Amino acid sequence: MRPYSDPMHATRTEADTSRMTAWRRKLTVEERYIPREERRALYTGAVFVAVVGAAIFTTMLVGVLTGGGAALLDDPVRQWILTLRDAQETSVMAVLAFVFGPVAMPVIVLVVGVAWAIFATHAWRPFLLWCGMGVGVVTALTMAPIVQHPRPPVDEMLLHVDRTFSFPSGHVLGACDFLLITAFLVASRERRTWVRVALLVLAVAGIVTQIYSRLYLGYHWLTDVLGSLGISLVILGLVIAVDTWRTARVSGEPVTGELSSVQRDGT
Repeated sequence: MRPYSDPMHATRTEADTSRMTAWRRKLTVEERYIPREERRALYTGAVFVAVVGAAIFTTMLVGVLTGGGAALLDDPVRQWILTLRDAQETSVMAVLAFVFGPVAMPVIVLVVGVAWAIFATHAWRPFLLWCGMGVGVVTALTMAPIVQHPRPPVDEMLLHVDRTFSFPSGHVLGACDFLLITAFLVASRERRTWVRVALLVLAVAGIVTQIYSRLYLGYHWLTDVLGSLGISLVILGLVIAVDTWRTARVSGEPVTGELSSVQRDGT
């Protein structure tokens, strides 16, 4: 007698196997072959960006702690910003404050990351974006109560009174991390020069606008926002180094590992 075979069980098994295959594909990291000089340039760039960021951050932190150095520019910049205020510009700055604030920014990062992970073949790059943003959030939350840098006078704050500590600026740090890391993760797989340049220009423009917004609205000093930029550059350097180490191969190096594959579609 032939053994009985349950067709429903076979269908479920095939569906489970299909889901496992899809998840495995999503978690697989595409490793790309690039010229040796390009990989060396990526590592060099990662170190350079991180060192520059550390130098900026250290300079701002020393100024905040001592009241000298870069901190001597805080009040003159604040006084100059006060002369630039008008109602129309304030409305624009308020929108930016909301978009890159503690409520909207996490939602934006989550939506972008989830959408990227769903529609892309592989989840490596959105995963790196989440990690970089997470490091920035933890850094800001840890450092603020340690440094305890008071904010500018509350009567100059245009939206609401904020008596928390101001160094570093969480808004600027979040904006810098999101824009710089996203720009790198997209540009690093893009061969067209004009696209790479456009991504860099958009990231820089967004960062400058957000820095100006925080100064304009009266919630941060110059040292706060530049210190955040420095932290973000260090995080960017780490992301570049990790991504290069995990995904960049040169001729002669094998692609090995259960969760590795040779790049096919770059997503």
